[in-house]
Amino acid sequence: MNGLCSLLGVEAPIVLAPFGPWEEVELAAAVCNAGGLGSLGTALRSTDELRQQWRRLRELTDRPFAVNHTGRPLNQEAFDATLEARPAAISFHMGIPADLIAQAHDQGISWIQAVGDVDAADMALEAGADVLIAQGTESGGNAGWISTLVLVPAVVDLAGTTPVVAAGGIADGRGMAAALALGAQGVSLGTRFLATTEMTIDQAWKDRIVAAHARDAVKVANADRALPPFNLAQVGAPFAPRALRTPLVDQLEQDPDSLDPPALAARVRAGVLAGGGHDLLPFTGQSAELIHDIVSAAEVVSRLMTECAAALHQAETVLPSGASIAPMGQT
Repeated sequence: MNGLCSLLGVEAPIVLAPFGPWEEVELAAAVCNAGGLGSLGTALRSTDELRQQWRRLRELTDRPFAVNHTGRPLNQEAFDATLEARPAAISFHMGIPADLIAQAHDQGISWIQAVGDVDAADMALEAGADVLIAQGTESGGNAGWISTLVLVPAVVDLAGTTPVVAAGGIADGRGMAAALALGAQGVSLGTRFLATTEMTIDQAWKDRIVAAHARDAVKVANADRALPPFNLAQVGAPFAPRALRTPLVDQLEQDPDSLDPPALAARVRAGVLAGGGHDLLPFTGQSAELIHDIVSAAEVVSRLMTECAAALHQAETVLPSGASIAPMGQT
């Protein structure tokens, strides 16, 4: 068992990305029961709603899971309730709150910190993060600006013995194998798990993911007009969301001044909490290019593990056994 799996108490080095305020209890349970680490978001939800979700998840699985919080904004009441609930891990992005990491550790809760560059990774390590998610710009939702292929080995080089999880552009076992070859100990997937039978988003969103090409998942310009404000300091270039195009995404890009931020944020909030939002900001990563069906979460986990093993075996056959390669420039 690798260090990540041992730390989190899981069998498969696969982390379900949190989907903010969207309902994902059944999906998280399915990922947990398949051996990975399920996650639940907290954004926009009341503390009572969150407690109900956590109770329901524990009725569906006895496996470890993570609860996600963000600095957009941090809900202190919800965070305090999370400490009381004592999940296996708290994941966090858009802010690196050392004081909250210490509080989690006091309750025996591991801390998973998403980072988008090496400066943030360095700060997260200093603050005591137990796991780093190196989240490449290919990711859906809020992510940074550096590609996964560059970011992961850079963070691995910095992290030492701290496990690194790769995120962004990963939808199958080949991507998982590539992440492991870069030094990551696991992967975090969002878009692939959106297109599963257990995820409770509108079917139209799932169908768009299956039909989408990578170029269809765009960085949302002027997204701050539609999203909650930050209340924690950000490190490096701020994360920005990636989504499939909608009339709102186009309007934010072409005529942002025509949108009133408070009214728009309220509209987005209401749509999401009503079970929609796919017509406004359908967060989706570039890995949509690689997703061709809607299957169960257990099938996704099984495919990832099987395909990863096959890809790693295939990679071993590329070079002759015992072959050595001279450094570039030497013969």
